[in-house]
Amino acid sequence: MKILIVGAGRVGTSVAENLVSEHNDITVIDDDPSRLADLQERFDLRGVVGDGTQVSALRRAGAEDADLLIACAASDSVNLVACKIARKLFNVPRRIARIRSSELPGIPELLEEDGFAIDALISPEASVTAYLQKLIEFPEALQVVEMASGKVSVITMRVDIGGSMANHALKDLRAMSPDVNARVVDIMRLGQTIAVSPETILRPGDNLLLIADTRSAHQAVHQMHKSAPTVRRLMIAGGGNIGSRLAKTLGENGYNVRIIEQNLDRCEQLASTLPDNVLVLHGNGTDESLLQREGIEDMDTWLALTSEDEDNIMSSLLAKRMGARRVIALINRQAYGELMQGSHIDIAVSPAQATMSELLRYVRRGDIVAAHRLRGGLAEVLELVAHGDRKSSKAVGRRIHELDLPKGATVGALVRGEEIIITDQHAVIEPDDHVIVFVSSRTQIAKVEKLFQVSASFF
Repeated sequence: MKILIVGAGRVGTSVAENLVSEHNDITVIDDDPSRLADLQERFDLRGVVGDGTQVSALRRAGAEDADLLIACAASDSVNLVACKIARKLFNVPRRIARIRSSELPGIPELLEEDGFAIDALISPEASVTAYLQKLIEFPEALQVVEMASGKVSVITMRVDIGGSMANHALKDLRAMSPDVNARVVDIMRLGQTIAVSPETILRPGDNLLLIADTRSAHQAVHQMHKSAPTVRRLMIAGGGNIGSRLAKTLGENGYNVRIIEQNLDRCEQLASTLPDNVLVLHGNGTDESLLQREGIEDMDTWLALTSEDEDNIMSSLLAKRMGARRVIALINRQAYGELMQGSHIDIAVSPAQATMSELLRYVRRGDIVAAHRLRGGLAEVLELVAHGDRKSSKAVGRRIHELDLPKGATVGALVRGEEIIITDQHAVIEPDDHVIVFVSSRTQIAKVEKLFQVSASFF
């Protein structure tokens, strides 16, 4: 796919890095030559120096032949105008804009063909906030994503020695909890993927991927991990866009929240806009005396959400040492995240991975409703819509266990209206079913996409 990216800032760089690794033809426009030079040195892509709102710059970047435009400059106005020009003058088929404004998504007529002609909006801040909310809702989990409009939950977690399924075979899951509609589709043990079968015995420390009917997701998690105490008290370091969004949402839902912000003017702004049960503190998340004074040892969760990786890491290590039960840090640099997660930092959240989940459905081929990166970007879960019939499709009209899936790919669930089919591998795929497929290696995604494409005769 030929993809044109406007903006080589933090978001644009992470998008380019992720998409170029999948052998797409990437061109990046930015007005900073040094940024582009750095990108071209690191990745196999083309850089064009210019303004993404100028017709000449878009033409030099090859907009006439582009399949997709992703406008992710720092300015909303640049992204809006770039999408409009790309549609009006170059007829780029799909256009995505990164938007910071919270007002625009509520005015759909501005996004339509007669407006700025935008197919989808992405907001890294909103994506990360939603991601963090699910981690707070499932304190035992390492990652939680929702598929099929929230009907199916995909959960990454570790088997705990206190979980009832520890040292039991997977086939016992249904016997021990017949009402739990869930399935383990992948297990990593000591860093290696192991075969999953009904006879597989779960060991404490196993890192597993669980696909569950959302209505029974908490029950399924508690089978693998002893119930964690309910999260009610949280402390957030960083009152920027992500920190303030999360504090507002949590406060409105009855959580007891304390948010630390270093900028005094920003503190005053937060204090006037956040709910009454959110306490705004002026200070630094690495201030030991402040954390001690505010009772860090009583906090269920500490979240370091500033824009600086080093500050987030240091404050999280300090909070953990001082008694915070669970610490979550926002870490942009992948190498830092991989190094820190699972040590004294329980979860390292990558804004880039959260943002990529918003984009993947537009990059993947076939009728894909949603796609999420898992296990630090190594794996992926897709939600595909099955079309055609037994003659025109290699999936429709066949039982799940009959599908010619590539190695490492597993159908985790079928969603048929309000019916959620997870554990029945003899179920037949019907037209318009939403099929949830886990792929342990992104190298196999093209084969999965091809499996669910209908032949030309269908049209």
